[in-house]
Amino acid sequence: MRPTMSIAASSVAHARELIDRGIAADGTHPLGTAYLVRTGDAARDVRATSYPQARDALAGRVEVKLEHAAGVTGRSGVMFYFIGSVEVPGIEDNTYLPGAVADHLTSAGGVLGGGDQMSSLRWLEAGVTGTYGTVVEPCNLAGKFPSPSLLMDRYARGETLVESYWKSVAMPGQGIFIGEPLAAPYAGARRAARERL
Repeated sequence: MRPTMSIAASSVAHARELIDRGIAADGTHPLGTAYLVRTGDAARDVRATSYPQARDALAGRVEVKLEHAAGVTGRSGVMFYFIGSVEVPGIEDNTYLPGAVADHLTSAGGVLGGGDQMSSLRWLEAGVTGTYGTVVEPCNLAGKFPSPSLLMDRYARGETLVESYWKSVAMPGQGIFIGEPLAAPYAGARRAARERL
């Protein structure tokens, strides 16, 4: 099996902006913030139990904020944003760093046009560099969606977006990975860690 990631967009201009964000991210080692949001929607909050583990795994590398809200708005320096929701309010009111990753756990986020739930394309239009969504009803099995802890850890260790995202979904057969696959904002992190030893 070969991991793939679609460069999907609502226009050619948006596709070019997406690619440019990925290129601009490479090797920047951003000091962004991760937002892990619990909404209270029991069916879509299945990843929320792992949020404290994700915060602990990233300690000292990425600031992780655990939120209980319908969403976060008006934030700057957003590097990661994970939530479970049919529709995520105010995502366009945040400022995302080049290389940022965000997704919303819901049944049909990966339906890129004509669906009755928020399309994952909205994340890209808001300024995110990578996202994921399922294209058919997956039930709310956490393994069919990205593990924030695994994704953030791999990405922060210097892996590319496509590597990090694919390694974070145990059962990816019902979803689509979207973004600039070679974005690597933390590139060189593994080499730097070895040099410190």
